[in-house]
Amino acid sequence: MRELLRTTDPVTISWAVAMLAAEDIESFVFDRHTSLIEGSVMAIAQRVMVADEDYSRARRLMRECGFASLSPDRAPW
Repeated sequence: MRELLRTTDPVTISWAVAMLAAEDIESFVFDRHTSLIEGSVMAIAQRVMVADEDYSRARRLMRECGFASLSPDRAPW
């Protein structure tokens, strides 16, 4: 799994997941429940993750859709 983007904006998360699904790229949202538990402070970001083999295609799709605030492109740990 690789992190595609990280944000506290739930609309951005929904949009990204929908765009990825439209291109048959499965994504997972990490930290969703932790983010919701902390309330409206917006201190904990949610992360959209994709499989390693889908990462390049997902990143390209997000760029083509005009989304510039992606997580840094770094190798998985």
